[in-house]
Amino acid sequence: MEIRLNGKVREVAEGITIRRLLDELGLHPMRVAVQRNLDIIKRERYGEVVLQPGDTLEVLTFMAGG
Repeated sequence: MEIRLNGKVREVAEGITIRRLLDELGLHPMRVAVQRNLDIIKRERYGEVVLQPGDTLEVLTFMAGG
């Protein structure tokens, strides 16, 4: 199924959760914030939120700087 991830169309498996998507992307859940269809998803829900066709996700990574 297709979703939009950070502005780009991406093909993902049916029934994929946010947590599994982050794993596939190599992103640690404690180092990102996820917005799904304009709603911020709480980190503790990443494993239970199943993505749907046409969902729009923005995944923001935290960076250290000085």
